[in-house]
Amino acid sequence: MKFSPDGRVNNKNNSQVCRVACIATEDQLEVICREQGVTCEELGINKHNLCNYEVEYLCDYKRKVITDGKRQTIQELYLVKWKGYPESSNTWEPRRNLKCIDLLNQFWEDLNAEMQRQKKRAAPRRLDPATVSQLIQRAKLRQTLKQWETHLNSLGTHKGHIYVRNQVDLEGPPKNFTYINDYKVGDGIMLNEVSVGCECTDCLGNPVEGCCAGVSQHKFAYNELGQVRIRPGLPIYECNKRCRCGIDCPNRVVQRGIQYSLCIFRTDNGRGWGVKTMERIRKNTFVMEYVGEIITTEEADCRGHIYDKEGATYLFDLDYVDDEYTVDAAHYGNISHFVNHSCDPNLQVYNVFINNLDERLPRIAFFATRGIKAGEELTFDYKMKIDPVDAESTKMDSNFSLTGLPGSPKKRMRVECRCGVPTCRKYLF
Repeated sequence: MKFSPDGRVNNKNNSQVCRVACIATEDQLEVICREQGVTCEELGINKHNLCNYEVEYLCDYKRKVITDGKRQTIQELYLVKWKGYPESSNTWEPRRNLKCIDLLNQFWEDLNAEMQRQKKRAAPRRLDPATVSQLIQRAKLRQTLKQWETHLNSLGTHKGHIYVRNQVDLEGPPKNFTYINDYKVGDGIMLNEVSVGCECTDCLGNPVEGCCAGVSQHKFAYNELGQVRIRPGLPIYECNKRCRCGIDCPNRVVQRGIQYSLCIFRTDNGRGWGVKTMERIRKNTFVMEYVGEIITTEEADCRGHIYDKEGATYLFDLDYVDDEYTVDAAHYGNISHFVNHSCDPNLQVYNVFINNLDERLPRIAFFATRGIKAGEELTFDYKMKIDPVDAESTKMDSNFSLTGLPGSPKKRMRVECRCGVPTCRKYLF
């Protein structure tokens, strides 16, 4: 009988394969394999690299005076955690033995930040245990965040890359949160797919019977660059799965997903996680969709009371025509889960309909209100107000101004705003 790292048991005399969940991580299994001298194809350990030594991270630092006759020199030594080996195998290595430039730079970046926190001008010859512990925790946190980053990008629908950074504290990935790229439909809710699509071969240049937007008596929402050109308050009707046009149709924008590289980062002013763009975003372009679990307003009321006690909630009312449904992104959501509030935001909400035309269940899409520079944080107003465009949108606006994140009409607590802009209202609610 043969065991593999993922818990599989293969028996040559039995065609069935038994799978048992393994409580050890891959890193722990790799340590065990190297200690026992066992090769493992799935962990990438073979006879050629079984005894290889790769620096995983640097734990400690000290300077040692070397006396050679009348000559004295100072030698820099680093305590190295070796990848695939237990911490008991850590060794002190002189600087000349280390070729890991990026890890050395990262170690000194962390150490200098710790010295600043301790209000010390420079690192001493030997680090105290508290400082060493802090450096090790930060190195391990960086590994954890990198694993989470890899997982987020493995889910697959982003054109750009999602980065995760925390240079502020030791907070890791959020607990009890599952990253999803599309709505999770709650119990008792039915999404009715469209039954017809357009017959256009060029929806923007030569729409047939007005294309999807025209049939719905609304303007074509996008220009040839994919920028939204209708005012907030009007709905967007994109081409759907039954349309004759292809995925490159200019009337398919939100459904193509996130197109930019974005970064989930830890804010330094107590606002928790935030999101910033890693590249320039043009005005009026689609940035991301607000995704979560679709629930009824009755269920949202129940959850809202619980979230109030916890001091945070992610309820977003879908009140385009009726206040029947809510999106809850507390435990299921995409990168929009981490977008913070601002009283002067750079994102605007639009209601979008694609494969479902039920006006009670619009998709919530964020578009850039202006050009956004690389490195700038993405924000939207949790109490966003939309100027009425016509009678149809007025009904939505009267309710939409109550919509909040974290919050909704269900949240009664006064929450202090920390957006920091000159026009800050001081309170979210």
